[in-house]
Amino acid sequence: MDVSNRAVFENDDEIPLVRVKTSGDLGASNDSEDADPFKIDASKILKMNGLSQSTRRRVSRMEKSYEGQGGTKTKALDPLALTGYSIFMVVVPPYNLDYLARIYEINASHHAAVNVKVANVVGLGYNFTETPRTLEKIEDSIGEEEKLNKIRRKLGRIRSDLRDYLESLNNEDSFGEVMKKVLTDFECTGNGYIEIGRTNTGKIGYIGHIPAHTMRVRRDRDGFIQIVYNTYTFFRNFGDTKTTNPIGEDNKPNEVIHLKKYTPTNTFYGIPDIVSSANALAGDEFAAKFNIDYFENKAVPRYIIVVKGAKLSADSERKLLEFFHTGLKGKNHRTLYIPLPADNDNSKVEFKMEPVEAGVQDSSFNNYRRENRDQILMAHRVPISKIGMPEGVSLANARDADKTFKEQVCRPAQDFVEDKVNMIIKEFTDVFVLRFNELTLTDEDTQSRIDERYLRTQVLMPNDVRSRKGLAPRPGGDTPLLLNAQAKAEQVTQTTGNRNRDQQRQANAPDKTGEARNPKGEGRQVK
Repeated sequence: MDVSNRAVFENDDEIPLVRVKTSGDLGASNDSEDADPFKIDASKILKMNGLSQSTRRRVSRMEKSYEGQGGTKTKALDPLALTGYSIFMVVVPPYNLDYLARIYEINASHHAAVNVKVANVVGLGYNFTETPRTLEKIEDSIGEEEKLNKIRRKLGRIRSDLRDYLESLNNEDSFGEVMKKVLTDFECTGNGYIEIGRTNTGKIGYIGHIPAHTMRVRRDRDGFIQIVYNTYTFFRNFGDTKTTNPIGEDNKPNEVIHLKKYTPTNTFYGIPDIVSSANALAGDEFAAKFNIDYFENKAVPRYIIVVKGAKLSADSERKLLEFFHTGLKGKNHRTLYIPLPADNDNSKVEFKMEPVEAGVQDSSFNNYRRENRDQILMAHRVPISKIGMPEGVSLANARDADKTFKEQVCRPAQDFVEDKVNMIIKEFTDVFVLRFNELTLTDEDTQSRIDERYLRTQVLMPNDVRSRKGLAPRPGGDTPLLLNAQAKAEQVTQTTGNRNRDQQRQANAPDKTGEARNPKGEGRQVK
């Protein structure tokens, strides 16, 4: 990343080269609202809410330590010496978190890529699956029908109670909505925060989301500080019930689970994927602004005005320039009247405008903007077929891209988020763990054939299939499927490969894995 584009993201006091506002209609905030809430001096900090008296006295002493006689102060201070960063001992983020959050709203490719990742990682729902220890107990009970049914009923009740309790921990958002907000912050800023509140008995009673751009990490890693509406709030790390509140009088602060995208350059904060495509983001911003300016000028390109045979009067020049500077904007059609000198035997007046730019001017930089879009999607590792713009992408290639997206992007992200969430689930039960539903690449017909094959070879039990479909287990469903004589013969035939023609026909079927056929005339792609 070069220096000019780094200024777009860095957490400094200078105005970024690429502003959030690309036109007056976007309603971007002014510079005062873009300021870091932690970069304020001690006098303003003392006027805010949420501080204990001991903290206020400490801030006052720090402020006076840099003063001399007559109210004079040193001018050799570190810029952060008497700001919220030093007073509350929090670490400065490597990039401007507020701007990283805002570009989610102004760049379509980035917006779509974030939404796709959120939808496929935590947006497909969740289930509770048995832990390995629970599965061992179930397997040990196979053969004892009454005991096994009792275990199944108990597990069903625990699963239902756990889901109901988890959904009751936030009156405004469901657990799924909370995780969508957290993961959106995680993809936009590189950091996501899950808030956990406890009852007087120490039991978890609240789970919610905290906006990432309002949070800062303490240097001692003993908690977090948030500033919202001129109020400071301290949060502990999840599971820590002993750390005292260093800034306020709240003796029972809530806890936080911090999700961050790893970067080797910073151990306190994460960095989002969009930072690696800063040049593409800046270029796309300027290209969009160029096109907006063109259409705001009523699609009139830049012209050279040529007058042959006479000289325009000062009044004519003034009217002509006023028309092109101000008269075109806001009006689609307008009549232009310019007084010209009369023709004579020696001269003939000719008025014409020659364009500086040749060719079509509308929607400029199409190829450049496509390259920027591809670079942003590459940074997110999201295939273009997932954002609804499969230009020239065949169905077979889209299918392969979906498989790669699921295996290399979605599933690792789900494992990471599940590990964090199961820290909460462990306080409720050690029987189940939470698993987010995965992106499905097979249709119902293909999945039914896979299940049938596993049931025939006794890899799965009927209740395993029913559990995946969300159905209640049934008696006898934990024993291997018993095959009759005809089914056994069919199984032997398929296992030994005697039906070569059937196997070849099935292997050559284009829809064997749920893939759609290519349009007529395109043919099948040979792999």
